[in-house]
Amino acid sequence: MNDRIETAARRALFIQRLALSVFLLVWAVDKILRPEHAAGVFIHFYGITISHAALTWVGVAEVVLILAFAIGLFKFWTYLALFIIHFISTASSWKIYLALYGEGGSLLFWAAIPVLAAFWVQFALRELDTLTLDDWLADRRAGRT
Repeated sequence: MNDRIETAARRALFIQRLALSVFLLVWAVDKILRPEHAAGVFIHFYGITISHAALTWVGVAEVVLILAFAIGLFKFWTYLALFIIHFISTASSWKIYLALYGEGGSLLFWAAIPVLAAFWVQFALRELDTLTLDDWLADRRAGRT
């Protein structure tokens, strides 16, 4: 790959990673600030009853994971974890996708599909995503900084 393309890919993946982080932070912070809303989402979409206190801790854990993703720390694990979490979230809404224009359908839910693709691209191209803490630490260990 030539330098120009590699630089463009590195920048694009960095911007995408930050955008995905902001996207997920909204939902994680919702669990902390409005656990009653998050509880309703868990019941409706996942069929799971979860206490407000537990949801607050889930939100805190998600914020930590998202921040690690945002700075590119533990790339394999954080990128994969967020892809899986978003996949589960997206798949749990399957009825809404099938009812696209009918009763119970919502066009807004379709936004989750390209976001899921973006998470996969981020994971699949993680070796090109080098504007990260992981890569900075690796460079320091190798004496390249």
